Amino acid sequence: MRIGYGYDAHAFAEGRKLVLGGVTIPHPQGLAAHSDGDVLIHAVCDALLGAAGLGDIGQHFPDSDAQYRDIDSRILLQEIVLLLREHSLGISNIDSTIVAQAPKLAPHIEGMRKVLADDLGMHLSRVNIKAKTTEGMGYIGRAEGIEAHAVVMLEELQPGTLKDE
Repeated sequence: MRIGYGYDAHAFAEGRKLVLGGVTIPHPQGLAAHSDGDVLIHAVCDALLGAAGLGDIGQHFPDSDAQYRDIDSRILLQEIVLLLREHSLGISNIDSTIVAQAPKLAPHIEGMRKVLADDLGMHLSRVNIKAKTTEGMGYIGRAEGIEAHAVVMLEELQPGTLKDE
């Protein structure tokens, strides 16, 4: 077994959609980023890469590369899944937390779980997402941005264990 931790944070920005866990959430601001700014998917990507010993999201998809400008973070996640398969690694489970003062995320959690489970080829029960506030403290409490944390467990796969083999 291999365990990885991922973290990401972005400030709010005018004129952008708010995308978390692959779900567009109604909010007057999105997140400033080179990509779509999906902090949850970015944290999951870093956790997966960390558990595999394969660096971080910035090494694989640098913000200096124009091809990643405004890219859907789900595409990056799917690329990382392929990379894990090349290294004979499967995802056992994911536990994640989004920290945001606003908007309210509870109505969107199940949709995010489904998107992640589908993109990762996992059963829904192996993907957990929690939403927390900071009770008004710090940059999150002042509604200046959103952050996300993720922990994943990978397992080394034996030949023939992937469902598409």
